[in-house]
Amino acid sequence: MLKKIQLSTKARTAFLDITQDVKKIVKESKVTEGSCTVSSLHTTAAVTINENADPDVIGDIAGFLDKTVPWKADYAHAEGNSPAHIKASLIGSSATIPITENSLFLGTWQGIYFCEFDGPRKRTVVVNIING
Repeated sequence: MLKKIQLSTKARTAFLDITQDVKKIVKESKVTEGSCTVSSLHTTAAVTINENADPDVIGDIAGFLDKTVPWKADYAHAEGNSPAHIKASLIGSSATIPITENSLFLGTWQGIYFCEFDGPRKRTVVVNIING
């Protein structure tokens, strides 16, 4: 089963918690045991799993990435968004989560984030459910 989630980001850098959207797709799939892969279809955006209880964690991650990969540097890419490409590669384009009893098998504090690094934009995330 393959479903898309359409997103609109409102800032250059944004971390959107899409956990509930993905959980809803898993429930609709009726898959009791299997896996769920969440993927970004964009080269300047990423998907990650991290703490969703304390928003300071996401702020710390975004701040670290901005310091590590600054917007103003000597990049060759003519389009001007090399930092977004680098950040997306560092984080990764997808995350895979086990499914058990028709639910995502996440840790207590874990959430699924879509990571925008070149916004604001309209974005698409793909959720692929595999039975078994």
